[in-house]
Amino acid sequence: MHDSVVKVGAYAALTQAITTRSATVGVIGLGYVGLPLAMAIARAGFPTIGFDVDVAKIDKLNDGMSYIGTVNSKHLSKVVGEGHFRATSDFSELKSCDVIIICVPTPLTRYREPDLSFIQDTTRVIARHVRVGQLVVLESTTFPGTTNEVVRPILESNELKAGLDFFLGFSPEREDPGNSDYRTDTIPKIVSGEGPEAKALVELFYSAVVKNVVPVSAPQVAEAVKITENIFRAVNIALVNELKVIFDAMGIDVWEVIDAAATKPFGYMPFYPGPGLGGHCIPIDPFYLTWKSREYGLPTRFIELAGEINVSMPRYVVTKLEEALDRQFSVPFSKARILIVGVAYKKNVDDIRESPSFKLIELLENRGTEVDFHDPHVSEIFSIREHPQLAGRKSVTLDGAMLNSYHAAVIVTDHDAVDYALIAAHAPLVVDTRNVFARKRVSGGNIVKC
Repeated sequence: MHDSVVKVGAYAALTQAITTRSATVGVIGLGYVGLPLAMAIARAGFPTIGFDVDVAKIDKLNDGMSYIGTVNSKHLSKVVGEGHFRATSDFSELKSCDVIIICVPTPLTRYREPDLSFIQDTTRVIARHVRVGQLVVLESTTFPGTTNEVVRPILESNELKAGLDFFLGFSPEREDPGNSDYRTDTIPKIVSGEGPEAKALVELFYSAVVKNVVPVSAPQVAEAVKITENIFRAVNIALVNELKVIFDAMGIDVWEVIDAAATKPFGYMPFYPGPGLGGHCIPIDPFYLTWKSREYGLPTRFIELAGEINVSMPRYVVTKLEEALDRQFSVPFSKARILIVGVAYKKNVDDIRESPSFKLIELLENRGTEVDFHDPHVSEIFSIREHPQLAGRKSVTLDGAMLNSYHAAVIVTDHDAVDYALIAAHAPLVVDTRNVFARKRVSGGNIVKC
């Protein structure tokens, strides 16, 4: 009887707090996912606390300064000034939160296996402060089963029980940096919970923050939804990357083929090739499912093949670059000076996570090539796990004399803010991995599509 009374009371109190928007919401991890989400929650009228271990980030946020392009400092200053948002590194304040949302990274190990250390460490911190009546929601992308098999046991280690004392859910992040057509609060949100009460609470909460929620039956379904979305993109990008290699050998322009095929009003969706995958999701998430599938003794040949193709693309670009240099110059490849244009993983953003540019730089410098980069959105490369030797390097300024001093410029990220006409006019050789010169109708006899 006592247990049922606790459950009913906790559920009713939290339902009331969410409905009246008096519930305090804590967002753990103030990166490319957590910070935009915290802003959306604060704009919805909830008292919002952002948690992060980086004190420098905390200070900037509390001063109203954003370090992420998708979060406007003016909007941040407004919610800070109104008292709707503040940031802290004091995790003991989690006890005062009614809703706690986990937005921490889920990278791969060097052996391309899931690294859940950020989720596990964060959940252990929450477990020290979790109390009756709280809702805990995981947003980090992971393999199906993580919420129930990893997060739940850690939270229950302090003798409180999910579904009785506190409530547990999963709602995968859906962010598309650089896409001005969608914001955090306008992207449909998948929601789920461990048990009917948790599911109802997660749906109620996110309905107050975003315009459209899509409930699914259980967290493992929601986890599978996110993995499926990213595998879909990874596999289709791998397909067009393979077609690029084949059609190039045949003397056929793959971009012309794709654009023509895209005129079909049914049964076709265009994907475009590139120098390799970037961003936190698509290069990583498919491997979470391939790892989990081993538990069931099932192969994931299709996904793994797509991964092999996408991972191979930087080497393909280096090969094409070497061939183009060999045709145009007598200088050995090891003596060449190369300018990488764009180190962000996609156009018009400052996000460098998993950027294929870094693998390209590594491959070129391993061959003795001298490499610089230009990126209008990335003035300096900050510390990155896989390529720590690149930290501190700064973007060079484009001008005609500087461009002429390189043997080749390689277009890796097709930012709109780059002066492509200047590059075409002054770079002795241009290797275009994004078809940007054709799309922008910038011509030059020194441009090689790759």
